[in-house]
Amino acid sequence: MGKEKTHINIVVIGHVDSGKSTTTGHLIYQCGGIDKRTIEKFEKEAQEMGKGSFKYAWVLDKLKAERERGITIDIALWKFETPKFYVTIIDAPGHRDFIKNMITGTSQADCGVLIIASGTGEFEAGISKNGQTREHALLAYTLGVKQLIVGVNKMDSTEPPYSQARFEEIQKEVSGFIKKVGYNPAAVAFVPISGWHGDNMLTQSPNMSWYKGWNVERKEGKASGTTLLEALDSIIPPQRPTDKPLRLPLQDVYKIGGIGTVPVGRVETGIIKPGMVVTFAPSQLTTEVKSVEMHHESLPEAVPGDTLASTSERLCQGHQRGMLPPTQDSLPAVSLTSLLSHRSEPPPEQGCSNG
Repeated sequence: MGKEKTHINIVVIGHVDSGKSTTTGHLIYQCGGIDKRTIEKFEKEAQEMGKGSFKYAWVLDKLKAERERGITIDIALWKFETPKFYVTIIDAPGHRDFIKNMITGTSQADCGVLIIASGTGEFEAGISKNGQTREHALLAYTLGVKQLIVGVNKMDSTEPPYSQARFEEIQKEVSGFIKKVGYNPAAVAFVPISGWHGDNMLTQSPNMSWYKGWNVERKEGKASGTTLLEALDSIIPPQRPTDKPLRLPLQDVYKIGGIGTVPVGRVETGIIKPGMVVTFAPSQLTTEVKSVEMHHESLPEAVPGDTLASTSERLCQGHQRGMLPPTQDSLPAVSLTSLLSHRSEPPPEQGCSNG
């Protein structure tokens, strides 16, 4: 399962139709997370629906409505490995109607990949007042995602194709607004890519010989590279506080036939393993953990950063996203804090709920 490698969580965000699902699906395929036969199956099914260019997107877009409309509605998680990391990648919806789902996915991430369409009019639509590019960047930073990579996508559709001038224009504009959000542009890798053709995904593209690579500077040191994969491997894993009490906010609760009620969430602190007794807050229901799984594989224990599903001795229908299952000896404090006025400086930190 690659657990000898460090596990990181990456969320892919950006404006609707920027190519997030296609880029993510193609990256998963190139990294060996899905086989060629499955991709060919998706290609055939997509062509039958008149959507042949969606074969990579369908790796993640499973819902019938997603495939019919050609947009992502719910978050989708997948696994693959890079030379350095074991990766859980989260494909988030870009349509503003599904922003709550985007927030759910982003809250679980260590790093964000902001996908920006470089085609004529597409970039401008994404950063406009009604676009989602700016909002997604702001939400990611607000939710505690302090590392960012920018994929300037659809370079094959610029005028002329693979335009250096267009890439540099976008890089300058995006650097300006992510700095206002809170990111340091000098620490953000900008990679010109084509999620469909695979340019600069795993290997440097001959179509952009003008691109000399990305360079980032941060307090942990400098890093450089030429591809999106190298940018992913330059991510600095956050500290994983295994010695602290268990905190595992529920992302959702699913009903699975033959299994029952299955809570899903990401471990923030502590460790969870089969046999542990946990008490859900605020419902105060105590239950014993029967199994712990990540990506449908059983784990002896889950540590901070792991997004998992678990089965328990007894769960009721009252459980919902946001609840916590700490151990009995480390119940969380209960309080209600209202933020009446926020002046944007400093920005809210991870764990804050702003509305």
